[in-house]
Amino acid sequence: MTYDNSHPSLPVAAGAEAHPSGLRPRRNKVPEVTAYFWIIKVLCTTVGETAADLLNEKAGLGLTGVSVLMSALLAVALVVQFRTRSYRAGVYWLAVALISVVGTLISDNLTDNMGVPLETSTTVFAVILAIVFAVWYWRERTLSIHHIDTVGRESFYWLAVLFTFALGTAAGDLVSERMNLGYWVSAVLFALAIAAVAIARFALGANAVWSFWIAYVLTRPLGASVGDYLSQPTGDGGLGLGTVVTSVLFLAVILGLVVFLTVTQRDVSAKEPVRFHSG
Repeated sequence: MTYDNSHPSLPVAAGAEAHPSGLRPRRNKVPEVTAYFWIIKVLCTTVGETAADLLNEKAGLGLTGVSVLMSALLAVALVVQFRTRSYRAGVYWLAVALISVVGTLISDNLTDNMGVPLETSTTVFAVILAIVFAVWYWRERTLSIHHIDTVGRESFYWLAVLFTFALGTAAGDLVSERMNLGYWVSAVLFALAIAAVAIARFALGANAVWSFWIAYVLTRPLGASVGDYLSQPTGDGGLGLGTVVTSVLFLAVILGLVVFLTVTQRDVSAKEPVRFHSG
């Protein structure tokens, strides 16, 4: 699923020395939405599911301990991401992989540790996400992911990403538990839902921004269903690969794709404009 990423023409200065003191160039901080984007996104959501289970069950840290550890690692990754001047595939996708784990853990903590019903957590995450979008648009007058070129817009972007993972986790678990479809049937169901969004966007002219974010939410339960199907025991309807093998396998594929994108720059706009901001 790809979207138009045209930008208004902006002047590009020849060097930093030509800018007023205290200003530095900032480019769009997120990748162009291509097939590679969606493949890595689904792989990251799968890792988010299996890695959370792996650390919780195998490392003996418990749900709270894993949550603290992964939140700390995510904070470090986001500091690095915010300090970069433009999109860097390795930094960006590391942050997404970690935020997928943290988003999963937020939902799991509410359900398992606090006993919050999935209906409640799904509703709460949906409301929070709507508030993030509303404030983002109120402050910036745009929700475009092709202009994540200020600290404010990047902050809203990552907040939205976090709560799409939390919402996708809760909603996916709710659907799976209520409908009791099994892992692979659930994966097919969510894949069909994403296909419906793509058809609405490209055949019926649905809004590009909302189509993107709806698909982004749906990739979370899709990835989780795929991860569970691969990792869970055969007696529970899975293939029995285990969380270790599944996590390592998907991380290796993610790493290979990120290296490929870093070298080829396939997910960077060829005409990406430079904007200048203080700090």
